Amino acid sequence: MSMFELILAAEAAASEGTSLAPFIAGGIALGILLTLLAVVIQFGRGREHS
Repeated sequence: MSMFELILAAEAAASEGTSLAPFIAGGIALGILLTLLAVVIQFGRGREHS
């Protein structure tokens, strides 16, 4: 099996597999980032300002 055939087989297998829709993956990433932002804001409220 040549390298070209191997690459084509890998691309075909990757396109057939079940994967998350882009908007679901983006929503999950957005949720994680917003959670981290909320944590940073909460930590900042407990500190004295100079």
